[in-house]
Amino acid sequence: MTDPLALAPPHLVVYLAQHGVPADFLAPGVPMPTVASAAAALQAPVEQILKTLLFVDANGNYVVAIAGGNLRIDRTHLALASGLIKPRIASAEEVLEITGYPAGGVAPLGFTRDVRVIVDARVLELPVAFGGGGHEDLLLRVDPSDVVRLNRAVVAAIVKADETRPTAG
Repeated sequence: MTDPLALAPPHLVVYLAQHGVPADFLAPGVPMPTVASAAAALQAPVEQILKTLLFVDANGNYVVAIAGGNLRIDRTHLALASGLIKPRIASAEEVLEITGYPAGGVAPLGFTRDVRVIVDARVLELPVAFGGGGHEDLLLRVDPSDVVRLNRAVVAAIVKADETRPTAG
């Protein structure tokens, strides 16, 4: 089995160490470019797998949206929370340029460029989460509160309304 630190992007390892983040890299030995493949590899619930997506609008403004893997980002909610006009998913080239990570392996922190981050409120309910580790064969176990704190993220409801929990009554 490959040493997880050997796969980790050096800038992410340095970032975590500089900020004292108690995070662990995990390399189950299979590519995990999707939430479903990551959940299966870890035998973890999909809601604990963070999806970290880069969005861009027509004016070239970027925002990273982070949500539990079982939920879909609502672009209208994201636009309201971020100020982007008609946000769309960024291209793989934009993802690498703005975050420093390849699509399918984007870590939820340690971006190489300054970018606004919106974290769905439900992420903070997780005791622990697993995000991309900077490589499709690597995951990062991290405390969701560290993701919010270190990104200076806005916390907002950005998932599809039909995927939120039903209310009592």
